[in-house]
Amino acid sequence: MLAALRKLFTSSLFLLYPYLVYRGLQAGFVWLAPAIVSAILLQQALGATDVGVRNKKALLALSLMGGMVFFPDFTAKLIPSLIQLALMHFFGKTLIKGPPLIERFVRLEFSDIPEELLTYVRHLTIVWTAFFGFNVLMCSGLALWGQPAWWALYSGVIMFALTGLLMVGEYIFRHYRFPTLEIPDVKASMRTMILNSRQIWLDVQAS
Repeated sequence: MLAALRKLFTSSLFLLYPYLVYRGLQAGFVWLAPAIVSAILLQQALGATDVGVRNKKALLALSLMGGMVFFPDFTAKLIPSLIQLALMHFFGKTLIKGPPLIERFVRLEFSDIPEELLTYVRHLTIVWTAFFGFNVLMCSGLALWGQPAWWALYSGVIMFALTGLLMVGEYIFRHYRFPTLEIPDVKASMRTMILNSRQIWLDVQAS
């Protein structure tokens, strides 16, 4: 129960983070949101069994704390860029070491994957990697040179809307591209991702 509440809190913070930072900039407590993120990272570092993971999380938490002292506004606005950068690295790493990330999920739904589908999911992994890279540039650029409202709008609304459009557009195109393939519905695919995402994350981290 406690673990579920912790995940719910972390997910809510992730979704509301740009709004919280925007309000913090207006009210003068912009340090609060990154302080909460730093505390979560430190807690995760203390609970990590892998030394490398523990050191990375602890170093990131300490860096954010230092940034809050010297560059509080920029540090607060930098976190969405770091998240998108981590996702870009995660997807891109599987393109180099293989198999591509999306192929790992597809193999859970298909026992025999046609060669053209393997090519397609590799290209799709490239698209998502590029998309996260684009978000890094947009979030970082707006954090440096944009108005706080522009940064909050992109990081908290437009970026998620573009993510949804990309997912829906790909799902529609997939049916057009492979009309004879029995593609699982969205609910079944989401269930597969939720049940297996942790293990795939660990496999990619270990590769």
